[in-house]
Amino acid sequence: MTQATQGQSAPAPASAPAHVRGSVPASAAAHAPGPAAGASTVEDTPRLLNRLQALAVAACVLFGLVAALLQLLAWQATGRAADNTEQVVRVQQIQSSLFRADALATNAFLVGGLEDAEQRAEYDDAIEQALRGIAGAAEAQPADRKVLADLNTEVAAYASGITQARDNNRQGFPIGAQYLREAGAGLRADAVPILQALVDANAERADEEMNGQNTLPLLLAGVAAVAVLWWVNRELARRFRRRVNVGLAVAALAITLLTLVGAVVSAGKSGDNDDLRAGSFERALQESRARTAANDAKAEESLRLIARGSGAAAEPRWDERAEIVEESASADTLGRWSAYADKHAVIIETDDEGDWSAAVDLATTTEPGSASAALTEFDQASQEVVAQAADETSDSLRSGGITAWMLIVVSLLVGLGSAGAVAWGVNQRRREYA
Repeated sequence: MTQATQGQSAPAPASAPAHVRGSVPASAAAHAPGPAAGASTVEDTPRLLNRLQALAVAACVLFGLVAALLQLLAWQATGRAADNTEQVVRVQQIQSSLFRADALATNAFLVGGLEDAEQRAEYDDAIEQALRGIAGAAEAQPADRKVLADLNTEVAAYASGITQARDNNRQGFPIGAQYLREAGAGLRADAVPILQALVDANAERADEEMNGQNTLPLLLAGVAAVAVLWWVNRELARRFRRRVNVGLAVAALAITLLTLVGAVVSAGKSGDNDDLRAGSFERALQESRARTAANDAKAEESLRLIARGSGAAAEPRWDERAEIVEESASADTLGRWSAYADKHAVIIETDDEGDWSAAVDLATTTEPGSASAALTEFDQASQEVVAQAADETSDSLRSGGITAWMLIVVSLLVGLGSAGAVAWGVNQRRREYA
């Protein structure tokens, strides 16, 4: 028995049990595909799951950060648009105050001797408003400080020239008229270009900032994040025979909803800004333009009478200012301008008939129903229109801050929440595989 046994070959070792040979349990094997026939390599599924999970989580977190950043930038752009809009109106008010002061100074010059105390106080108030406006504009917009310092110098030079004109006129010296003309000419030649440059620069900045709502970038960020999640879901479906991963689906839905809400809010704000540019902002600019031109026209009226015989040459300049007022004044002030224009026509007719003294009396009196009173009514009404339109523009631009910050916070939460949902969803496949 022993010899027979020794003459036989040794038996082959028994095959290893299935639970010892492989790492894939029967439950996972039911879902996980087997290796493709003829495949030269075996896919490392755990590592693949880690990569897909990392990619999807990164997409969600990145979307949350980008969406929050875009919302923050849009909110900051709106705030800067409000700042620049207020600066435009502020500079326009400075210009209007200066021309109001010039109209009062030239008109008072016609009286000769001691000027009307009330008119003098109004002139001082207009200059004070202009100087306060320059200081306020410099404080509000540091980028304009250097130019505003130059403007302050020009205003000081103008006020000094008017003081010299007034002193000489009070003593009856004809040189006073020359000081008056030089001060007015300097105001228009040196100060007005500075004011116009400030208006143009701030209006351009305001216009650019109003376009900073980032609607398209937000849509692109949402589409990109959803596209990544869709691709990850497809890769998982190919290996685990489940078409939809719940975690990925929840994350994609949350990102899609946030993207749509953010885009709607952004587009709505952009539309509101367009309405402001065509509405209250434009009304403030046009009314300020009308106020400046109206006071400039009154100054031309006075200069015509100061020049006496050669004053008719100033009338075409009055007509140019009147045309600007008629183009720019709102319905609330145009009637008051027409009332002044009718009084001006009477003054010119009187002067053309050779009664210069009567024309001067008509031009300088401030009694109710006079040309000066009519222009003052227009000026005050115009100031109210500008202030109201400017406040409306500023309030509208500065509104929506709570909504913007809510969207910023929600964007971050959606990004983090979506990342958590994605991690949970991929972990489900990982458990099935294990």
